[in-house]
Amino acid sequence: MNSFFEKITPPIAKFLNLKAITAIKNGMMFPIPFIIVGSIFLILGNIPIPAVATYLSNIGLSPILMQAYSASFGIMAVFAVFGIAYSWVKDSGYEGASAGLLAIIVDILLQPLNVVNPASTAFTGASGKAYTAAQVTSYLDKLPKDFQTLIGSPVTGVINTTWLGGQGMILAMIVGLLVGFVYTGFLRRNITIKMPEQVPENVAAAFTALIPAAVIITGATIVYGLFQLGHTTFVQWVYTVIQTPLQHATDGPLGVFICAFLPVFIWFFGIHGAAIIGGIMGPLLQANAADNAYVFHYDQAHSLGFKIGQTVDGHTVHVVTQAFMDQFITVTGSGLTVGLLIFVLVGAKSVQMKSLGNLEVGPAIFNINEPFLFGLPIVLNPILGVPFVLAPLISGYLTYAVISFGIIPPFNGVIVPWTTPAIVSGFLVGGWETAIWQIIILALTVVIYWPFARQYDRILLKQEQENEEAEKGDEAVTA
Repeated sequence: MNSFFEKITPPIAKFLNLKAITAIKNGMMFPIPFIIVGSIFLILGNIPIPAVATYLSNIGLSPILMQAYSASFGIMAVFAVFGIAYSWVKDSGYEGASAGLLAIIVDILLQPLNVVNPASTAFTGASGKAYTAAQVTSYLDKLPKDFQTLIGSPVTGVINTTWLGGQGMILAMIVGLLVGFVYTGFLRRNITIKMPEQVPENVAAAFTALIPAAVIITGATIVYGLFQLGHTTFVQWVYTVIQTPLQHATDGPLGVFICAFLPVFIWFFGIHGAAIIGGIMGPLLQANAADNAYVFHYDQAHSLGFKIGQTVDGHTVHVVTQAFMDQFITVTGSGLTVGLLIFVLVGAKSVQMKSLGNLEVGPAIFNINEPFLFGLPIVLNPILGVPFVLAPLISGYLTYAVISFGIIPPFNGVIVPWTTPAIVSGFLVGGWETAIWQIIILALTVVIYWPFARQYDRILLKQEQENEEAEKGDEAVTA
């Protein structure tokens, strides 16, 4: 088995250390703080207590809170495209801020700078009266043609925030990687404007970016123009052809498998699987979360029933979101090791397990389990490796089932810090039903880990007894 591990570990590590994978993983850390802050305002603006929500809406506070959400969580793709390009260039040994800013320019350049006027769609007026799409159309048909054209024309000269949020995440990945790659190529080949040594460093850096920026922006403009010939834009094409299928793929059994299996599989070889897979899957999981947040906010105002498959303005409610991974795959640590912790505290007899159990109690509350991963260890341990892999898989597919069948509600799109304790995190991302389900899953991990942990404890206990007897024998010989 050791020979097998020695053969398989290097290629896994080599793939995970590819520059593109590293850039995505590191770059996706940039939007996380702002997504979390935005989630707080999303919760405050949509408090799941009808009386409180109505009061906040009546006094005009909800729209103010949602403004903060839209300006943080709602433009996550801007932070992502900057972070990915910045990380690529910085990891190559160059100053990365200029590349990050250039990536933002390209990202916006490839988007439609207009907002389509929803002239014939259903809406609720300021008075609270709801109009169906048929009613809107009938009213518009009574207006002169020129007025109909004016009302139905898109609003131009604006940045459409639709593509700066979840729906623009795959474009952000593509642009971030391409800008990082091309920009680094220019610097590596010294195709830049060099300033005298006397010029301040910040001024020199600006001129260094001039040639790469001119070439990259020109190339992006050509791409924009080509797609305009087809009456679309690159971001719309990417969203339709690439992102939507990927989001649907992640929001199913395959997505559950990737989120549940790959992090622990990689962790088993001593590599931080949760950070790597979370970074790669992050754009899609966060895009799914953004869709849920949009529909959840809409549902709070219109009371249509927040459920799986519900679609509002192109945003569909998903099962597999960032909260799915954080609260049901890696909660209490990768592998849901709370079940192992319970055995160690209650049933362990070996000194090694008991000692590590006392060390792990505090970190486990905040979803940290490195003392177990490297102390017991779980890493490269085939006995504990079995429940380490099984627990998140069982949790993932059971959670997918109970949400799909409507037993508990979908996640509301809120993304909480990964260190948020279990049960509290469940309540924040889905309400009391989700918190109760989290308790059930954590209890189930005890059943999953117990027989394997007991077997490993017996092995450790036997080794400790043999060592103790050997020490006594050495003392007797010495005496």
